[in-house]
Amino acid sequence: MFKIFYGENRLEAEKKIKALLGDSYEVFEGENLELTDLPSIFRGTSLFGAGARKILLKEMGANSAAWEKIIDYTDTEHEVVVWETKIDKRSAGYKRLKDAGVEMVEFPALKKPEMNLVFGILDTALRDGPKAVETVEKIETDQDPYMFFGLLVTQALKRYENSGARGKEKRVLKELAKLDMQMKTTGVEPWMLVKSFLLRVKDV
Repeated sequence: MFKIFYGENRLEAEKKIKALLGDSYEVFEGENLELTDLPSIFRGTSLFGAGARKILLKEMGANSAAWEKIIDYTDTEHEVVVWETKIDKRSAGYKRLKDAGVEMVEFPALKKPEMNLVFGILDTALRDGPKAVETVEKIETDQDPYMFFGLLVTQALKRYENSGARGKEKRVLKELAKLDMQMKTTGVEPWMLVKSFLLRVKDV
């Protein structure tokens, strides 16, 4: 298997990489590779036994010499994913890979949510959590959850200031502080955490 992933949506790319390679795989930084390293990566056997290796190559495009040569190794018996944040479609390496029919999957950058949209969702959640979640589910596939969370905090702070620091708005901010910690420390998908917050915020 040989695939190329590219694009700025790191979250989705990482999920796909984990789905393909599992939790244990070798990682090589493309910019540090020499041409002489490629045969051992693509043709070499694992130090830990026989069978196909699982390999992630990151930012090969930063190493033009190696990037143009990986076409020679697409028939590798190992499971290989090449991950590029950005890809130069004008490069000879890209054109050769495309002409050879190598599978290339783009993970485009997520959109930044609009302030009014986030305000509407928070306002709805304070009255009807399930309805707010329905709105989120319509936008979550192409919106950045971390930016959405940041705008949620901004909106909650405005409500807090405009309310004269009432108890309800203060409790909402405390719940957002908990959500912030969860998004930074747990392995739960961020949108799941956001939706959980929206479901419970009415009753805080």
